[in-house]
Amino acid sequence: MMALGTRFTELVGCRVPIMQAPMGTVSSPELVVAIADAGGVGSFTALGLPADVVGDLVGMLRSRTQGVLAANFLTSEVDRDALDVAARGVNLVDFFWSDPNAELVAFVHERGAVVSWQVGSVEDAVAAADAGCDLVVVQGTEAGGHLRGTSPLLPLLSRALDSVRVPVLAAGGIADARSLAAVLAAGADGARIGTRFLATTESGAHQRYKDAVVAATFGSTEITDQFAVCPLCATLPRVRVLSGCVRAVEQVNSAVVGTMELGGQRIDLPKGHGLPPAATATGHIEAMAMYAGESAALVDEVRPATEVFNDLVTGAEQLLAAAR
Repeated sequence: MMALGTRFTELVGCRVPIMQAPMGTVSSPELVVAIADAGGVGSFTALGLPADVVGDLVGMLRSRTQGVLAANFLTSEVDRDALDVAARGVNLVDFFWSDPNAELVAFVHERGAVVSWQVGSVEDAVAAADAGCDLVVVQGTEAGGHLRGTSPLLPLLSRALDSVRVPVLAAGGIADARSLAAVLAAGADGARIGTRFLATTESGAHQRYKDAVVAATFGSTEITDQFAVCPLCATLPRVRVLSGCVRAVEQVNSAVVGTMELGGQRIDLPKGHGLPPAATATGHIEAMAMYAGESAALVDEVRPATEVFNDLVTGAEQLLAAAR
């Protein structure tokens, strides 16, 4: 696996340049630990979590893995107490869905963590590097979930690599060894992968959500504003989901599509809510926000995360070696 070492692996201390995308309730502790143990970066989302919960979560994850962990903070409304706890306990703090902020970067650096910022444009990539970020993640429109930019991955990656000196990770449409090898060959320092890890045994996604990803073919996803009840969509209601859930939510006549356990409590999910269906969800699962990238077409079965990870790495190594 050392054949895939990059500036990213050197910077954060992982063995393989793969970062598991933070996917809210889908990023279960089991998934985060599996990816970290395998040699990548295991990520969780801290959106809406108070400092004590973040501290407990980091402590629990640290008790289960010696691997590299990342905490993700979304929107410009960042809880400084939660950020303080996370930055002292994880290797990497990742930001998304807000403009790069030098004060936040300095805050994290003072507490010993590396900083990444996910962006959707070359301008924001430059702004992130200028703000002091240690690396940037460029997200193409092939990605599942909330989309910040309007450019496909490869042109965006190429321009970003020409524009910043810090390591650059590629995100969007990466789900197999060929796509991983392609972005590394193009100059990326690593890949951020979500959809492929969603369809794993350890994922916190509802089984019907996983099955829907496996059943997806080319053209099975679309960008929509139908799931706009969430903090991120308050500024830009634009997400890529499986097309089936867009059709399904249009057919729901009630104000509530179902319920889900969150923070130890069962909550109602309004029609169009942005939470993806976790394993505890009940009700109209098919009408909930099933985020998925265009790479869903490359996912053909639910497998253990370690198996998926190792196949990605081994296959990419072989492809890159053959191309030399």
